[in-house]
Amino acid sequence: MKKLREDPDDTAQAIVVIGALSGNSGKRAFERFSRSPGGQQILREKRDLLSLMSDVERLKSMPANSLGAAIADWYELEELSAQGLADASEAAFSEGGPRRAVLSSDEDLFSKRLLDLHDVFHVLAGYGRDLLGESAVLSFTIPQTRNPGIAYLVLDSLRETGWNSDEGKLIREAYRRGRRCEWLIDQDWEALFELPIAEVRAKLGVGPPPVYEQMRSEGAPVLTASA
Repeated sequence: MKKLREDPDDTAQAIVVIGALSGNSGKRAFERFSRSPGGQQILREKRDLLSLMSDVERLKSMPANSLGAAIADWYELEELSAQGLADASEAAFSEGGPRRAVLSSDEDLFSKRLLDLHDVFHVLAGYGRDLLGESAVLSFTIPQTRNPGIAYLVLDSLRETGWNSDEGKLIREAYRRGRRCEWLIDQDWEALFELPIAEVRAKLGVGPPPVYEQMRSEGAPVLTASA
């Protein structure tokens, strides 16, 4: 946490904290996933969401206003890539990070897909890469994954911003949005990427994105006025 506070953009350190405090939440989420029809199909077809999200040109070729096109735009705006999060996860398991659990092939596929969904949730829920947006998207994720490590980071952020501040209210509302909507982990994202983002939000009960003033860290790109 000390390293993360010194550099809020150090995603690997956030993953270290989450991994250290996650308990058996990943196992419980995988069991739920593997019991659901959608999860069973994803496992059976050995889907690789990262390969799709890394193909920015393919995302750009999707219909205008689609979720996939919106993700491509977000990556360019925030100067990010899907591979960046995967690389941060690998860095988190280096010396000083959490020990890598021994996973079956299905568990490994699920774990990687869950990581990839972080960026999807950013765009779907409408939270930016800024410090407040990161806290909000993690809060949105808590009821989806029930991961105490994620909850710890969110509570730490709420202690900093203030429970009843405008920032705190945004973070707490993000939790309620994540709780109200459908379980997103086993959705057919490969198909949903092709649909209008507004339709996907309505279909899954996520609702429209919030309007908030972003809190940009020094390491985040400065957005242009047109953005």
